Amino acid sequence: MRDPALVARAKYMRANPTPAESRLWHALRARRFQHLNFRRQVVIDRYIADFASRSPTMLVIEVDGDSHDYQGQYDERRTRGLEDLGYRVVRFGNDDVAKHLEGVLHMLSEFVEAPSPGCASLRHPLP
Repeated sequence: MRDPALVARAKYMRANPTPAESRLWHALRARRFQHLNFRRQVVIDRYIADFASRSPTMLVIEVDGDSHDYQGQYDERRTRGLEDLGYRVVRFGNDDVAKHLEGVLHMLSEFVEAPSPGCASLRHPLP
């Protein structure tokens, strides 16, 4: 059973996205990106993933704001927890999504198409 507080928080986050999340969501929604079905603010175990595609990719996309600069260890534990559940995790910064959406989508495309021996996660800063 999912934690009702987490479900309520995810619902709130869906209704109040950051500008970067809104921008990326517009590119991902309705199978616009490689015909993959993404959902946003998805409760997965004890986490809320910004974007997730369960089938066939088992992929989580995180859009990190400035606060993530100070919570690296938490983000690493969270990434490992999602990987333990079978997900691959990719992270982009708010600025990358806001200023370089095409580059984010290109890198995401390469990540999706790359063969994955087990789980692989990465944090992509764009030039």
